[in-house]
Amino acid sequence: MAGNQLRPVVTLKSTAGTGFTYVTRKNRRNDADRLVLRKYDPVAGAHVAFREER
Repeated sequence: MAGNQLRPVVTLKSTAGTGFTYVTRKNRRNDADRLVLRKYDPVAGAHVAFREER
């Protein structure tokens, strides 16, 4: 199916080194490179950058 290949599930890992992760989907056509989102890390207690890991 084209939908599964176009919008894969990706894991976002905290750059704070806490090991906390988020799981989301991304559109490969719009975001071909690795996704970086600023989200809340409850272990660190602050908003930090979360980078896509493959």
